[in-house]
Amino acid sequence: MIKEALLQMNRELAELRKFVVLLGSEQQSLLNNDTESLLALSEAKTQAAGQLMEMGSARRKALLVNSNDNMEKWIAKNAPASQALWSDIRKLAAEAQHLNSTNGELIQSRMRNNQQALGVLYNSSKSAAGIYGPDGQANIGSAGRHLGSG
Repeated sequence: MIKEALLQMNRELAELRKFVVLLGSEQQSLLNNDTESLLALSEAKTQAAGQLMEMGSARRKALLVNSNDNMEKWIAKNAPASQALWSDIRKLAAEAQHLNSTNGELIQSRMRNNQQALGVLYNSSKSAAGIYGPDGQANIGSAGRHLGSG
């Protein structure tokens, strides 16, 4: 059981490394306004996150099923040599969480900028609606008195 747990933890660490790279790519795409790659990255990120959740759940189920311990206590009792491995998993998970949070902030910032730009365009289109008549000629200044009428 311990040997299988260590193999599982090594697989989880490898997947976390890939996930962190994926989040870094997403961040670069956001910073570079590379919207083309964001959809593919988003789909890959969703799949990878799901896989990591399944791996973590399977690890907890396999190791802690008959124990009231958390992972740190379980490792200290049953596999002390794997403490560095568990530490690496936790560090990468924290890095992934930080990257994901930063990417979320970047997305929110882009959305605010887009909303502001849309607001400006909408307001300018409303104020410009009366500039041209049905014949395509400018109507600027046509409201009011005409020269020579008085």
